[in-house]
Amino acid sequence: MSVTTNDQADSKEAQAAPRRPILRRARLLWLLPSLATLFLAVAAVAAAYCWLELNQPYRDYEAPELVLTVPSGQTIKGTAQQLEESGVIKSSRLFEIFFRFYRREQQLQAGEYRFEGNLSLFDVVEKLKNGDIHHYRVTVPEGLDRVEIAQVFVSAGFGSLERFLVLMNDPAPILDLNPEAETLEGFLHPNTYFLPSGSDEKAIVDLMLSTFRRLWTDDLSQRAAGIGLSISEIVTLASLIEKETGKPEERPLVSAVFHNRLKIGMKLACDPTVIYAVKRVKEYDGIIHRSDLQLDSPYNTYLYPGLPPGPIANPGQASILAALNPADSDYLFFVSRNDGSHIFSTNYRDHSRAVQRYQR
Repeated sequence: MSVTTNDQADSKEAQAAPRRPILRRARLLWLLPSLATLFLAVAAVAAAYCWLELNQPYRDYEAPELVLTVPSGQTIKGTAQQLEESGVIKSSRLFEIFFRFYRREQQLQAGEYRFEGNLSLFDVVEKLKNGDIHHYRVTVPEGLDRVEIAQVFVSAGFGSLERFLVLMNDPAPILDLNPEAETLEGFLHPNTYFLPSGSDEKAIVDLMLSTFRRLWTDDLSQRAAGIGLSISEIVTLASLIEKETGKPEERPLVSAVFHNRLKIGMKLACDPTVIYAVKRVKEYDGIIHRSDLQLDSPYNTYLYPGLPPGPIANPGQASILAALNPADSDYLFFVSRNDGSHIFSTNYRDHSRAVQRYQR
């Protein structure tokens, strides 16, 4: 019978003790590949879920389109909740996480955002990330005067007529172009403008003026100087052409008539200038009366030779080009056929016949 002493027992335990951590580490090393595989699998499933959620089209509102206003200073979280409550996105939390992945700023560009159809969360994030705010289309036709232009914008929901007219009656922004200007008439360039909600009157007026300056190139300035006319005189002449005809092919011919008359000192006798003169002193009833032709106004080209002191409307680019490039013609007269077109004549006798035929 063998007897194990206490010293022998302690020695065996001491030999066995180091093996336990080694075994634990061995088991852990054996489990690592399994854990890594499990982690990768979970990550892949999560990534696939996020990818599907980001690209899954979603829409939970009934109207054909939805316009949401993001107030100035609103955070990403507030916008995400607004989008979810409105039915644009499914998960505000996922939107917030994904948006922050793109940008670190806590605020978005304020304004109106238009959503239409089924959009994925990715599409919505892109729209807001890019500040793709909704713009309203406002078309200003050629040939309107400043009051009529102001009315166009007011009717479209922008600003007040009174504020527009205060700005449009102040010539300060164009005195470098027309030192004698009394208003902005003629330089409020007609165009189709796309305006964000809340655009104020000054921003709109500045946009129209900057559009004119952008389109009035150095080449046009040189052409004007070449024919002995200032920018203001070209714009004034263009405004007369704009009001006299709406047919593109007639603009150079009308321009030729006015250029020819100016050269020989003949009065322009332009009806639209009389209408403009009348509007400055009273309400125009749509008819030029015989007494109106005698109205003592520098804009009345039946009384005063040469160009009026300033534009009578805001001409488009085509009329400006026609004023710079009149047709090579000897025409001195034209009369309306009452269908938008005109008969042009080189002498008063032929012109009188045309008047008898079409106007009496």
